[in-house]
Amino acid sequence: MQTSESIHPDKNTEKGSKTQHGRQVGTVRQVLQRSGYLELLCDGVAIVLQFVHPQILRMRVTGSLVVANTSSTAAVALTSVVPVEATLFEDEGYLQWATDFLLVKIYKERFKLEVYDVEGKLIYSLESIVSFANGQTIAQVSKFSLEHFYGLGEKTGFLDKNGEKYNMWNSDVYAPHVPEIKALYVSIPYVLHTHQNGVYALFIDNPSESVFDLQSSSDTYQIQTAVGDFDAYCITGKTMKDVISNYTVLTGKIPLPPAWSLGYHQSRYSYMNQEEVVDLAKTFREKGIPCDAIHLDIHYMNEYRVFTFDNGRFPNPQGMVRTLGEQGFHIVPIVDPGVKRDPRYEIYREGIAEDHFCKYIEGNIFYGHVWPGESAFPDFSDDLTSAWWGEKHKFYTDIGIQGIWNDMNEPAVFNTTKTMDLEVIHRNQGQPKTHFEMHNLYGMLMTRATYEGMKTLLKDQRPFILTRAGYAGVQRYAAVWTGDNRSFWEHMEMSVPMLLNMGMSGLAFAGADVGGFAHDVTAELLVRWTQLGALLPFFRNHSALDTARQEPWQFGDKVESLCKSAIQLRYQWLPYLYTLFFEASQTGIPIIRPLVLEYPEDPNVTNLSDQFLLGKDILVAPIFRPSMYKRLVYLPKGRWVNYWSMEECEGEAYRVVDAPLEIMPIFIRKGAILPEHPVAQSVSFQNVETLSFAIYGVPLDQPYRYTLYEDDGVSYNHLQGGSNLFEVSLEPVSVNQARLSYRYLQYGYQVSYSSRVFKFKTLKTPERFVVRGMKRVEFAELAHSEQGYALNSSKNEVWVKLSADLSAAVLELEWGEG
Repeated sequence: MQTSESIHPDKNTEKGSKTQHGRQVGTVRQVLQRSGYLELLCDGVAIVLQFVHPQILRMRVTGSLVVANTSSTAAVALTSVVPVEATLFEDEGYLQWATDFLLVKIYKERFKLEVYDVEGKLIYSLESIVSFANGQTIAQVSKFSLEHFYGLGEKTGFLDKNGEKYNMWNSDVYAPHVPEIKALYVSIPYVLHTHQNGVYALFIDNPSESVFDLQSSSDTYQIQTAVGDFDAYCITGKTMKDVISNYTVLTGKIPLPPAWSLGYHQSRYSYMNQEEVVDLAKTFREKGIPCDAIHLDIHYMNEYRVFTFDNGRFPNPQGMVRTLGEQGFHIVPIVDPGVKRDPRYEIYREGIAEDHFCKYIEGNIFYGHVWPGESAFPDFSDDLTSAWWGEKHKFYTDIGIQGIWNDMNEPAVFNTTKTMDLEVIHRNQGQPKTHFEMHNLYGMLMTRATYEGMKTLLKDQRPFILTRAGYAGVQRYAAVWTGDNRSFWEHMEMSVPMLLNMGMSGLAFAGADVGGFAHDVTAELLVRWTQLGALLPFFRNHSALDTARQEPWQFGDKVESLCKSAIQLRYQWLPYLYTLFFEASQTGIPIIRPLVLEYPEDPNVTNLSDQFLLGKDILVAPIFRPSMYKRLVYLPKGRWVNYWSMEECEGEAYRVVDAPLEIMPIFIRKGAILPEHPVAQSVSFQNVETLSFAIYGVPLDQPYRYTLYEDDGVSYNHLQGGSNLFEVSLEPVSVNQARLSYRYLQYGYQVSYSSRVFKFKTLKTPERFVVRGMKRVEFAELAHSEQGYALNSSKNEVWVKLSADLSAAVLELEWGEG
């Protein structure tokens, strides 16, 4: 016997019977000019156009024809949207809407949108929008000649994403991390498009699943959103840097982190008990290897309950944190979102009583299996829940902890879908949405709750937050690491273009697990990865349970010495690195940069994926293969100095350079003035005795200038003027004469060091170097002199020393011809 189910329409197997038929946005029927925006009423949809910045156009496509929706997700920094007045011109066939920077042309008969710059060049062309009854939207955007695509956040593959296709869906991917994996832990639906006419970026603020297809057509690329409004921001600027900076005006910039978080972090899944952690710290100090942070993975907890310690494994966590703090270490514990279902567990009881957990629409709580077993998940879309979660971190701050590591916050769940049920409802501040609609926001909202809670609890101390998952704007709250990589040479190589694109997507504070998380590292791979990691924004060595240990000393004296040297180089360059972090906090420009960002006209660097720049002055060329002791390095325009040999090289050329195991090729841009600190065991700007500047620009062919940023590295005093901007200039006077000067551009922080030393490198005849009006002394005497200059014959350099009490000085320099 058959029932009516036998004629269910979905059982019809005729070809095409299940095909979703979309409706292309067609004729613009009505144009409504509102205060600060335009509303276009089209067939079946409304399109809201809004200039949120003189160089950023927002276009929101919604099914509602009643009320224009100009709200935004948590990705957009609330203070960044300031509507811009624009002039509207309407003709029979099209509209023109213009600011001082952009002209937007909208075709009325068959909706199409074009953006032109002030020179009349077509920068961006939206060819069509198709909407579907199931909530999907597909947009077709024009491609151009001589084009390249960057950004897209945390994605595998090479630097240039042209010809690729990626999904935006935060995913717990333990394995495999290979180029064909289209979605990882962080989703940034943002693409930076450079072409013959200029550059722009497109940010699609839709935290559900989306697809960026840059491979299926040679004429257009396609963006598909699964559900919800198609909310697109076209971000323009004259250069790639301008566009990135404008994008971070929209989504926010990194806060200046605590200086200690820029140091070396040591982690393992897991350091099992208090004794092991204390011994680990002791070994670092005995061996003289700098280290600032030790991370605690899930085994520190009582049966993986967040906001607990296992009293058997860690009998005195407060004493441990205090003792290690006195030695310069910070403890960073892991905190996951899953709260164990246990009526005796205080956090769970509170969450139930105060209604903090995610639920289905019928009111029953969603439970998922993670490390503690069956667990509930806080609904971070609700401000009360976020505040509750943030306050719970008092458990950590009360014992002296200042850093938190958020993991498993995609959210990861041990089930077939690998995440929370898509029908779960998030309260979303009174505008409920399903998890399907908000999935990619979950990790960021958790991180925001963590950051804001820690910031409140620590009062005048800056917190450090590390997250695995995130969405656009997560940079306002946390550093990001690239998740569970492997101890493979290929994974080390893959991390560079991934991190470079993350930087161009606003995630300036990012890194990959040094040595690789899973699999067994080899001695050579550990050395090469430590050399690379030492010059990345976030520097952590992390390894998995039951894998070879990979602390720097695990492979004998030689490997230990080489890892130690790499770590020491980072600590030496900390003032340079910290200044780059300050610049990123002000401009959004990334700390590590693909060469194309600084040399956009050079066709050799558009897809250069195995080199990068630290700032604009240091070029890094890592070694990505075993038993490889030479490599080809491309040097861009200008002259470059080999850091190890001091050989000067002409740019716009390839060079084969030596790379024995103790050397990762590094080149310094000629003219660079690099600040340096004495190597310390941990970061403390209050204990620096001497500030040095290494100068790579004599003889001179042009003026050089560098501005150092300084503050206490700990507090928020810099926001009230408690910081310095210290400018050093070197200007040519004649063929063999120059003028060195320095001054404070801003002064508000009392430095600890008593002297400044200027180290002149790349001198052909250093013995003929003269500083007029200053006494020349023997090099051994310089350390005991308040000021003077001396030849450091061991390095073929001249060092000039002055008292730090001098807030400004001008020195006349002269050298003989070689």
